[in-house]
Amino acid sequence: MANWFKRNRDPLTAEERNDIIEKSSKQVGPGVFYSTIIVVTSFLPVFLLTGMEGKLFHPLAWTKTFILLIDAVLAITLMPVLISFFLKGRLKPESANPITRTLEKIYTPILKWCLKWRKTTIAVNIIALATGIIMMTRLGSEFMPPLDEGSLLFMPVTLPDVSNSEAKRLLQVQDKLIRTVPEVSHVLGKAGRANTATDNSPISMIETIILLKPKNEWRKGLTKDDIINELNSKMQIPGVTNGWTQPIINRINMLSTGIRTDVGLKVYGQNLDSIYVFAQTIKKQLEGIDGVKDLYVEPITGGKYVDIAIKREEIGRYGLSVDDVNTVIESALGGMKLTTTIEGRQRFSVNARYGQDFRNNLEALKRLQVQTMEFGPVPLEAVADIQLGDGPPMINSENAMLRGTVLFNVRERDLGSTVKEAQERLNKMITKLPKGYFLEWSGQWENQIRANRTLKMIMPIVIIIIFMVLYFTYHSFKEAATTMITVPFALIGGVFMVYFYGINLSVAVAVGFIALFGMAIETAMLMTIYLNEAMNNMVAKHGNSKATLTPAIIREFVIEGSAKRLRPKLMTVSVGLFGLIPILWATGVGSDIMRPITIPLIGGTISSTIYVLLITPVIFEMIKERELKRKGKIELIDVKE
Repeated sequence: MANWFKRNRDPLTAEERNDIIEKSSKQVGPGVFYSTIIVVTSFLPVFLLTGMEGKLFHPLAWTKTFILLIDAVLAITLMPVLISFFLKGRLKPESANPITRTLEKIYTPILKWCLKWRKTTIAVNIIALATGIIMMTRLGSEFMPPLDEGSLLFMPVTLPDVSNSEAKRLLQVQDKLIRTVPEVSHVLGKAGRANTATDNSPISMIETIILLKPKNEWRKGLTKDDIINELNSKMQIPGVTNGWTQPIINRINMLSTGIRTDVGLKVYGQNLDSIYVFAQTIKKQLEGIDGVKDLYVEPITGGKYVDIAIKREEIGRYGLSVDDVNTVIESALGGMKLTTTIEGRQRFSVNARYGQDFRNNLEALKRLQVQTMEFGPVPLEAVADIQLGDGPPMINSENAMLRGTVLFNVRERDLGSTVKEAQERLNKMITKLPKGYFLEWSGQWENQIRANRTLKMIMPIVIIIIFMVLYFTYHSFKEAATTMITVPFALIGGVFMVYFYGINLSVAVAVGFIALFGMAIETAMLMTIYLNEAMNNMVAKHGNSKATLTPAIIREFVIEGSAKRLRPKLMTVSVGLFGLIPILWATGVGSDIMRPITIPLIGGTISSTIYVLLITPVIFEMIKERELKRKGKIELIDVKE
C-alpha cells in the first residue's frame, strides 16, 4: 500500500527521473554553447573600440562575456544537479499552466491569420522595415551622448595683451553676473595657468566652474540649455569671447585631441599671420550655421613685446660689447640669478632685478643706465632702440608644423549634421589651399569618425562569423540565412524607439544595437529549433513524401511547433525586458549614457519577438512547402537546442 501510494504521488522512479534529466541536459548543451558563441561574437566590435569609447564600454563587454561563459558552464554542470534535487512529485504537462494556456489562446489565432495571409504579413513587415530605414537616415549623430555633470565650465577668452589687473577685474565681474541666476549654487573662477607644466593657459584665458543646484530647485520648464543661454546673454562683455562646456568633458577633449571645445578645425601652415587670416575667413563662413555656438578663432597674433634692438655702431663708440648691454637688460627686466638657497629638500634661486618703478614703461626703460669705461653711465636708449612690437602670444605646433584653430561648440542640434553642413559650406569656399597649408577636423568629430571606422570595419566580419556558427548549428545554409533575416527586422523596433525618444545615433546607441544583434539571433534560433523538431515529429507520424504530406499537415505542425513551446520563448525575452525597462526610469549622473544603450535594446527585443513569433513560422512554412513541391519531400534538420 505504501509503495502504491508513493507510486501514485511520483509515478517516476529515481532512475527514470535521472535518465530524463540526463537526456534533457544533453539536448540543451549544444544550444547553450552555440548561443554563447553568437552573443560573445556579437560583442567583438565593442572589444575593438579604442580611445575614450573603448575605456567606457570595454567593462560592459567583458562583464557580459564572463557572465555568459559562467552561465554556460553552470547550465551544463550545476543546473542538472539542482533539478534532480528540486524536481519532485507528479510532472504536469505544459498545458496545465494557466499562463501558458492564456498565451496560447491569444497567440494561436493570430498565428493562424498570419499563415493564412502570408503575403500580406510579409508585405507589412517589409513596409515597416522600409519605414525604419527612412527614420534611420533622419536620425542625428554624435560621438557620445552628452553626460550631464551637474556643473558648467565657462571658458571666455579675451585679448592676448590683457593685463593682470584687467583679467582680475573681468573675473570678478563675471562671477557676480553668474551668481544672479537662481539655478547657480557656487562659482569659482581662475585666470591664467596653475603652477603645473601641463596647464599652458595664458592670462587671457579664464576658467570658471559653475555648480548648479539640483534640478528640482530649478525654475519650472527650464533646461540646461536654457540656463546656458541665459548666462551667455548676461556675459556679453566687449573684447571677450564666451565658451560654454562642462569640466570633465573639457579635460577629456583637451587631453585626447588638444581641443577644448566640441569641435575644432585645425589650420596648419608655414606662417602665423597667414594661418590667422585664413582662420578668420573660415570663422566668417561658419557664422550662422544652426547649432554652431561659441565660435571663435584661437588667437595666435596680438601679443605685445618689448623689442630692444642694440645699435652696434653706438656700442662700438662707447667701448661696449653686446654682452655688456644684454647683461643690463637681463638684470633690469628678467632678473639675474645670484645664488641658490637650500631649505631641507627644497631649492630656491635668489634673483636680483631693478625695482618696478625703473621698468614699468618705455620711458623708464630708455633711462636705464649702462656703465661704460671711458664715458661713465649712458642711457640705454643711446645704445639701443626700444619700442613695443606685436607677436604671437603663444605658438602652437603639432606634427612639427605651426597650427591655428577655429573652435566651436554644438548645442541644440546633433554634432554630425552640424559638422557636415560646415564642411559643405567650406568645400564651396575653398577649392584649393596654398602649398604647405591644410585643414583637419578635430575634437569629438575626430573621435566619432574613428569609432565609426572601427565599427564599419569589424561588423561584416562579425556577421560572417555568426553566419558560420549558424551553419555549423543547422548544417544548412538555408536555415542559417533564414535566421539571419531576423536581424534587420529586429532593428526596426530599436530604430522606432530611438527616433521617437529623440536620441541621436552614437557609440552608445551602436553598443545597444550590437547587444540586440546577438539577442535577436538567439531568439530566432530557439524558434527554428522548435519548428524543426515539429517537422521531425510530422515525418515520424506521416512520412516524408509528396504522397503523404500536404500543406495543411505542414501548417498543423508549424502551428504546433510555434504555439506549444511558446512559454520558453517568451521567458527568454521577458527576462531581458524586465532587466532593461527600469533603466528607462533611472535618473542622476550616468543615466544619460545608459538610456541610449537601453532604448534600442527594448524596442528591438519587442520587434524581434513579434517577428520571430509571427513571421518566422510564415517563412518556414513557405520554405517547407517549396521543398515538398520541388523535391517531393522536406529536408529534415536534427538540431539540438
